[in-house]
Amino acid sequence: MPSPRSVADPEVKSVLARAPPKHTFHPSPLAWDDQVLYFLLPDRFSNGAEKGYKDTAGNPVAGGSTPEYNPGDYENAIGTDANASNWRNAGTVFVGGTLKGLMTKLGYLSRLGVTALWVGPIFKQVSKLETYHGYGVQNFLDIDPRFGTREELKELVTAAHKQGIYVVLDIILNHSGNVFEYVADNPHYTGDTFDVKGFYDKDRHPNIPLGKIDEGRHPNAFPDAAIWPVELQDKGCFTRKGQINGDGWDRFPEYLDGDFFDLKDVALGDSNPDNFNATPALRALCQCYKYWIAYADIDGYRIDTVKHMGDGPTRYFASVIREYAQFLGKEKFLLMGEITGPRAFETVEATGLDAALGIGNVQEKLWRVPKGQATPSEYFDLFRNALYLNKGSHTWFRDKVVTMIDDHDQVWRGSYKGRFCSEGEGSKLVTAAVALNFYTLGIPCIYYGTEQAFDGQGGGDEYIREAMFGGEFGAFRSRDRHFFDEGKPVWKDIAKLAQIRKQEITLRRGRQYLREISGDGVHFGLPDIIGKPPMHSVIAWSRLFASEEVLCVINTDPEAELSAWVTLDSDIRPQGSTMDLLFETGTGGHPTPLRVQVVNGRSVVEVTVSSGGVAIYK
Repeated sequence: MPSPRSVADPEVKSVLARAPPKHTFHPSPLAWDDQVLYFLLPDRFSNGAEKGYKDTAGNPVAGGSTPEYNPGDYENAIGTDANASNWRNAGTVFVGGTLKGLMTKLGYLSRLGVTALWVGPIFKQVSKLETYHGYGVQNFLDIDPRFGTREELKELVTAAHKQGIYVVLDIILNHSGNVFEYVADNPHYTGDTFDVKGFYDKDRHPNIPLGKIDEGRHPNAFPDAAIWPVELQDKGCFTRKGQINGDGWDRFPEYLDGDFFDLKDVALGDSNPDNFNATPALRALCQCYKYWIAYADIDGYRIDTVKHMGDGPTRYFASVIREYAQFLGKEKFLLMGEITGPRAFETVEATGLDAALGIGNVQEKLWRVPKGQATPSEYFDLFRNALYLNKGSHTWFRDKVVTMIDDHDQVWRGSYKGRFCSEGEGSKLVTAAVALNFYTLGIPCIYYGTEQAFDGQGGGDEYIREAMFGGEFGAFRSRDRHFFDEGKPVWKDIAKLAQIRKQEITLRRGRQYLREISGDGVHFGLPDIIGKPPMHSVIAWSRLFASEEVLCVINTDPEAELSAWVTLDSDIRPQGSTMDLLFETGTGGHPTPLRVQVVNGRSVVEVTVSSGGVAIYK
């Protein structure tokens, strides 16, 4: 069935009218901080042609043409300069991942411990451009054919729900794809509105006047020309201010009204949320995204570039979407926003979003602390300072922040990108980093490939967007090898960590405290960098919930086992009480249970942790 061209299309209206009890929708989770998210870019995850991966039931799949990666395949794509150039170029274009391919890997994700799937943008892109990442939308009412079809999205969501996995879609309101051409050559923001030659036709010529398209004069405009739905075709739907300048990303109102590089800024309305009036463009986009909730039964949205939308449009969108989701019975439909810059806290509270990405350099600290490159208190103080930030309690962060050690653009690192495992003994410390992510406050998220210890790095985003299914741009500079290896030690450790998180409510919802440590059992202090990093030390913290304490310990030394005395909560853990081992990496054999002693009036235990390892006690 062809996609609708307008939000007034009968098919759209019919879908939007769905409601209980005639239609039953998948309910929201009780709490999103109970979930483990997994983020992937559809183009880079799976094409369904892998050989030997395990299906939903856990049985190996014999068919397929792409064998599993083994260590001998390392850098098999860059043996010559020409081959290396081909591999690099392949990373800048679509490589072939699909929704059907993703659906075949739901068993892999479920067994890893994933309970919520965050899928990168899948809506129709400008057909002649290689916006494989999905952030250059040309039709907000259709799926890009390179990813699949609307029906396949619905099938994916249904199959995920059967596996106990929620589905969150990545969406864009701030901008469209590069759908029109300015008269001026590559204009940049000055505050003025620039003239436009016209919408691009299907062959990328700017021959269609900006405005509602006369399909009698331009019969080939749909589906590959201009922008759809028709409600977005009026020239007033775009700010037409030219690109944001290099120094303008934080300059008001430039960062709100300028184009995001060559992507065209959509006019959403005044950034002030008081007495806000939504523009026709924002109203149309709200209808589009309401449609996808009812059509595919999805469970949440991750909203791109919220900072560039403004509080007014964001609050309006959040209100409209949440109200509609509740109308369908989805009481806790997730709305998380990508919020860069210093206003993340304020934006969440002012707009009614549920959670934010990028708060307080959380990702940078999560990345550096397990490597001994940052003092642990720098990370834990982001939460401890909640009172200073007027949040009432550090538990404010429990379900308001989405945390991850890797992601697809690493804004905090600048122009040079690199996954956690790309440097600093990351491959030996990644399990410790995931434990820090899983067992501290926030909604934890795994970026695809972290569980396979991907080590991509380079001078562009594509280097941290390797293809899990191999092809021409596989991980570890390889080609034609896939990476759905459930026997990988890191994969197995993450699966165990996720299982423990699922069974222990204290690790999901408890308060958290960084613990003092001691080498001699007498002199205690918080772990700190003395001299040059890296700091090789035990890092310990507790999660407390009601009358229960769970102790988490990681070792930042990638080569040596370390022991330390660690303080506990004296009221919960009196002298003579014990703590049982829930999980440890390495060969094991350390004494368990731990017996609590009292030193200088404080309860303490002695723990031993394997190199780059993790130990969890209850």
